[in-house]
Amino acid sequence: MAGGPCPPPWRSRVWAALRPVDPFRSLKAALGALVIVSVTITTGLILLAYKSAIEVRVIAIVAVIASLLVTQFVAQGLVSPLSQMTAAAGAMARGDYGRQVRVSRRDELGDLGRAFNRMAADLQAVDRHRKELVANVSHELRTPIAGLRAVLENVVDGVSEPDPRVMASALRQTERLSRLVEQLLDLSRLESRVIPLEPRAFKVEPYLADLLGSTGLALVQGHGRVDVRLSLDVSPPDLTGYADLERLDQVVANLVDNAIKHSPRGGRVTVRARALERSHGGLALEVLDEGPGIPQAQRELVFERFGQAAAQAGVAGSRNTGGTGLGLAISRWAIDLHGGTIGVAESRRGCRIRLTLPGR
Repeated sequence: MAGGPCPPPWRSRVWAALRPVDPFRSLKAALGALVIVSVTITTGLILLAYKSAIEVRVIAIVAVIASLLVTQFVAQGLVSPLSQMTAAAGAMARGDYGRQVRVSRRDELGDLGRAFNRMAADLQAVDRHRKELVANVSHELRTPIAGLRAVLENVVDGVSEPDPRVMASALRQTERLSRLVEQLLDLSRLESRVIPLEPRAFKVEPYLADLLGSTGLALVQGHGRVDVRLSLDVSPPDLTGYADLERLDQVVANLVDNAIKHSPRGGRVTVRARALERSHGGLALEVLDEGPGIPQAQRELVFERFGQAAAQAGVAGSRNTGGTGLGLAISRWAIDLHGGTIGVAESRRGCRIRLTLPGR
């Protein structure tokens, strides 16, 4: 990144130490300078009166006028950003978050103006996300409801017989609707931190083997991807971890589910577990697939609500797998509750999601 040379540390410390007495960077110093200037003007004019034939009353009037002009000039500079913030706050109350305060000062009022602009930008982002959430939830709910309604209407109108095939189709739409509602409720509870964690120590290899043997098989069959192979790589074999197993089940299942959906024909999904370096009892889990991977620009977006759909929309040639992205958002919140990290790691092939748990 281009830029000038950084000043020496001692110069930065001296510059910061001089701020309280710099009228251009300190509001207190500016008001002190205003008093000094006013007193100096008044004193100078009074001394001038004693040394000339001008009456003291005239000098006093001139001194008052000069002091008022100086005060007015300084006060205008102080009040201007506050007036802008008042107007911007009124606009924000009406739902307009695009108003920004022009900041040219370097003192506390300048800091306040910059903080106000950051707050306005954050509120604008929150409002945009809220609108996107409502729109995306409406769209995701409408799809299974429309499918379920079509199946039931066909049965009621006599177009289709209520045979096992038709009822299985209705059940799939109902299960999809139920999963979406459960994900929304889980995400809401995780964000408000009303779900208590009950972490405990566990053996990693038997835990992951059991999870892949039951949940993994169900996911493979549910997606109709019996060609995808699941493998487990735990080292050392007696590796132990410390986590809330119910939440960890949810995280690993979501990651394996995404890996299966994006795997090519005959692909392999690998769950790898290692001890976390420089951490007592820490655990590093990775889920790897052989799919197209995630572009660098989309690696943070996929962990946002409905970010998976947005990422697919922004990538040419990406295929829509029908996912909402809520699973990865829930996974991130669950790992955050543990004090760990989750993200997309570099991989020579496919996608590699890495999460860490700090242990006790």
